[in-house]
This record gives sequence, C-alpha cells and structure tokens, in this order.
Amino acid sequence: MQPYDIIVIGGGHAGCEAALVGARRGMRTAMLTLRRDRIGHMPCNPAVGGLAKGHLVKELDALGGEIGRATDRAGIHFRMLNRTKGPAVWSPRAQTDKVLYSQIMQEVAAKQEGLDVLEAKVEALVIERDAFVGVRLADGSLVRGRACVLTTGTFLRGLMHTGPLQREGGREGEASAVGLAASLRTLGFRMGRLKTGTPPRIFRDSVDLSTPLFREQRGDEIPTPFSHRTKRVELPQVSCYLTHTNERTHDVIRANLDRSPMFTGVIQGIGPRYCPSIEDKVVRFPDRTGHQIFVEPEGLDHPELYLNGISTSLPVDVQEEFLRSIPGFETAKMARPGYAVEYDFFRPDQLRRTMESKYVSRLFFAGQVNGTSGYEEAAAQGFIAGVNAVNVLRDEEPFVPGRDEAYIGVMLDDLTTKEIDEPYRMFTSRAEFRLVLRQDNADERLMEHGVRMGLVSPGAWEKVQARCERVERFVAMLKRKGFPTARGNAVFESHGLEAVRKPGLTAGQVLRRPAVTLAHLREAMDLGTDDDPALDSYVESELKYEGYVARQAREVRALRALDARTIPMDFAWDAIKGLSAESRQKLTEKRPETVGQASRIAGVRAADLSIIAVHLERYRRGRPATNSGSGSNGTRRTA
Repeated sequence: MQPYDIIVIGGGHAGCEAALVGARRGMRTAMLTLRRDRIGHMPCNPAVGGLAKGHLVKELDALGGEIGRATDRAGIHFRMLNRTKGPAVWSPRAQTDKVLYSQIMQEVAAKQEGLDVLEAKVEALVIERDAFVGVRLADGSLVRGRACVLTTGTFLRGLMHTGPLQREGGREGEASAVGLAASLRTLGFRMGRLKTGTPPRIFRDSVDLSTPLFREQRGDEIPTPFSHRTKRVELPQVSCYLTHTNERTHDVIRANLDRSPMFTGVIQGIGPRYCPSIEDKVVRFPDRTGHQIFVEPEGLDHPELYLNGISTSLPVDVQEEFLRSIPGFETAKMARPGYAVEYDFFRPDQLRRTMESKYVSRLFFAGQVNGTSGYEEAAAQGFIAGVNAVNVLRDEEPFVPGRDEAYIGVMLDDLTTKEIDEPYRMFTSRAEFRLVLRQDNADERLMEHGVRMGLVSPGAWEKVQARCERVERFVAMLKRKGFPTARGNAVFESHGLEAVRKPGLTAGQVLRRPAVTLAHLREAMDLGTDDDPALDSYVESELKYEGYVARQAREVRALRALDARTIPMDFAWDAIKGLSAESRQKLTEKRPETVGQASRIAGVRAADLSIIAVHLERYRRGRPATNSGSGSNGTRRTA
C-alpha cells in the first residue's frame, strides 16, 4: 500500500475535522475508524454550542471547519444563550438530530476527494528515530504515513460502569483500545485517567410532555446559523422541556450510594467538576431540594429523549426507581441506562500548541485523548492538528491563534501550560480578552486565515470586509451626529428610558448607555432600518465596548511581546540558578514555547521571568547550557 501523507486515528468530531482539513489541503489522507457507521456519532447529548462552546464552533466555521455547517443541516432547536447580558457573552447553541448529524458527516467524509475511510483497529504506533512513520493494525499489517493525528476519544483502555457491572469499551456498543494505550505507554508518554458519564434515555412515547409538569422551552423564532455558508435553517424546529428532581428522588439516590461505583472506590478517574453526576450533586449539595433536568429530543423522529442533568452510573434498578420519583416520569420507560466511562488520556503539556508531540515529530493528538470534554473542544483541536500536520509536511509556518485572537487560542494555550486534572471545558471566563472575542465577529478575526489556507472562498471574506466597512461608516456617523434632545427624549420616554439631560451629546455617546439600543436611536433620529438585521448588533458592540477594547488592546500588546520571545526546546532549565525549585520543576516538565507561556504556568513567579529573560539573551549570544536528553525528564523516547 502506498504511504499516506496523513493518517487520522478515529472518526469522532476531532477525527472528522483533522481528516477533512488534511484532504482539503491536498494531502493523501486516511481516516482509520472502528466503525464507518459511527463517524460523527454523538454518544452524549446531541447538542452543539452553548456558553463559550458556541464561540469555538463559529471560529472553526470562519477557518473552514465542518462542524458548524453540519449542525445547521441537522439542527432542530436553536437558541442564542445569554441574550439578557452583553453581546460579548452571547453564545449560540443547537439541539441536533443525532442520526442525521452522523449521516451528514459520513456523507461528507465519503465524498471528500483525497480522503480514504478505512475500518480498522490500530494496535500500535510505529516510531523510527523519534518520528512517526506508520501504524500497526490488529491484523498485523502496517499502514505507513508521514504524519498522524491521534483522536481516540474515550477509547484508550475505556471501561464502562453501571452499578457493579463493568464492561470494556469507549462508549456503548464499541470496544476499547487496549493495545494502542499500551503502545503509548511504551513510548514513554505520561498518561492519566479521567471519567465522564451519560444519563439514562427514556422512550418519548412513555411520557406526556404537554402537561404543566414540564416547562416548555422554545427555540429562537428565527434561528441563527453557525455557518457563514448557511442561508437559512431548513429543518422543522421542536421544543425542549425543563423539569426537576425532588426530595424523593434524592432519598432514593442517597439510599443506594453504597451501590454507586463512584462512592465505593471502583471508579478511579476524575470526572468533570462543572457537570457532575446526579449522585454527586445530591452528595455535594445536600440542601438543594431539586436539580434541573432538561428534557431534549435526540431527533425529529428519534424514539428517545435525552435527560440532560442526571448523568449517572448507579445500577439499572436504582435508575428506574429514581426516574419514576420525578413528576411526569411515573410511567417513563427507560430505553437505555446511564453509565460512566473511565479512559486514559495523554497529558497535553507534552504537546506544542500546534498539537504536535514535543518528543515524537509528526505525531499530533486531538480531542478527549488530551483531557478535554465536548464535541466543540474536540473539533477545534482536530482542525488545528490537521492544519499543522499539513504545515509540517510542507515545511510551512505553524498556525496557532493567540489568546487575543480566538477562544481556540485560549484552549490551546491552557492545555499546554495548565494542570489538567479534570476534563477541560471551555468557558467565557477563561478568555481574558472576551470583549473582543465575540461569537458574531469570529469571521472578522479568523476568516482571512481560512482563505489563505484554501479552506474558505475569497468571496466569503470579501463580504465580511464589506460588512466591516459599513459598520465603520455607521459608527463614524453616530460619533459625528448630534442627538436631537427634544424628539429623542420623547421617544426614550415612550420606551421607559432615562432622558438625556446633558446638551451637545452625540448619538454615539448616547448609545453607550447600557439600556439604549440602536433601535431606539433609529426611531429617535429617523435613521430608518437596514437590510442586514444583524448590523445593529455590530454597531452597538463597537460603540459600547470601545473604551474597554482600547484598554484590552494595550494588554494584548504586552501579551504579544511576551509570546514573541521564543524558548528553544533544549533550553537547560536545570542549569539556571536563581529559579525556585517549583518553577524549575514545572518549566522542565512543561517545556514552554515562549516566555508568555512560561508566565502562565502555575508556580512560575514574576521574578523567575526576569531570570529567564537574562538566560535567554545569553543563549542567543551563543553561550547556552543545553540538555542532552530528548525527553522532558531526561529519558529518551523510544519505539
């Protein structure tokens, strides 16, 4: 078999993005997956986006990724979250038809020129001279490749738990990757153990969602697509519903904690703190009389409902009992019980921000194997890994968005510098420059990169530039034009807004008031409406956040100055006197790529940065002290 340029192991959300971007950029690419019919599968909640996660999807779309467009084609319930707050934290979310989403991804992969989808089980990586050269399959055959993106999700030594029942597997119905996990350990990579979980599903026809026991949650009247390529959402839209657990539910759970693998010490992996199981919630919040359950359809015609908020690993009989304690679920029939899954993950501080291993060249890792959670985080890592696998093979500069440029950049930096001791999830609070990293300006920030890489059409970028120019002209006009106090205040009074008493204010200054919108100004100043209903949001954000953005621009310059100071991989941290013991240990282990990254490692002090700067200057003058070993702990990585 002729060697491939790029081999992608896994067909989940990370694997799909990595394989598609490799093939679309002209590389002969292979996706190796256990089951072709599980490509793009959604084993947990079939939803995409949400707080901060929606930003990742919009950014991927601006760069040329696929997850946003597939979501628009399969979406059945769209909502823009956080609309009561400022636009900086608005986040799009969509419930999808899980079967249709997977079918779409399978179809896209099958039709992609230059991409071969192969059903195969990978048993080991083949490494020669600290570089990837191929994979060994379960049947003993060798598939050679010049680069690899490993996207094994929860499959590395995956172990599923439902009460005392344990089954090997990365998710329901699929075997775990034991041999590949052993291969990675043999190569000397540092691994850890994490846990995630899923709730029971119930048959839709066994409950009546029209009763007052369930609070209906409608989607947005006009869905906001994720992709710039989507003109409108075509599928019929459905409602989701909200209900709650109660004290009786909690009593059932408390009475059976001795049967929970979480509380009997059977599960060793660390689960997500921000998305705990229902038994964990009951124990951690004993004063709560109820916990939310979002009842969400798994598809337009899918027979099952997803019960978001009650993931569990309790025995099946206990799950049935606590379900029927919830008003409205008395007659619910469980389609599938919930379960927890433990899996090995690869500690991502062993990676560059490109997602390439620091110790095995042309080997990239992406997705849950790096200790992250969520389809969106996985897809973003897969895209970045795929892009940079191509760049390495072409000997081109790496592509890594900065923390000031994208939520993707925040995630890459966090993964490679912070301690990952629980599944990593993206939050808006992680982004210090979130005022400029809005979901609605992802195209402004990133689409030019997508065009340069050949993944986005130049015409799409021209439209974005035209919109930016219109916004700029409109903002300039509002800054010049005076506010008509008499007429304006009459309009403001009709809307319950505070009158403008200070004379001589411009329309732009008035718009900076928190309660005032551009719609108010249009009425007060007879400005008419615009063909693009989204234009007002851009104009408002530009003016309302102008002062904050200017301040953040100064912080961005300082960040970029630190990140511009690169640190060589062979920098001898042990030879630098004056560093604290903790700093030396952390720096030796994590091998930061820049001074900026070093500054964000827990335990590295401000005084340490000055010492590092001095020794970096000495290094550049030709008097370096370098390490002789190729591993972070002095050991050599071998096949």
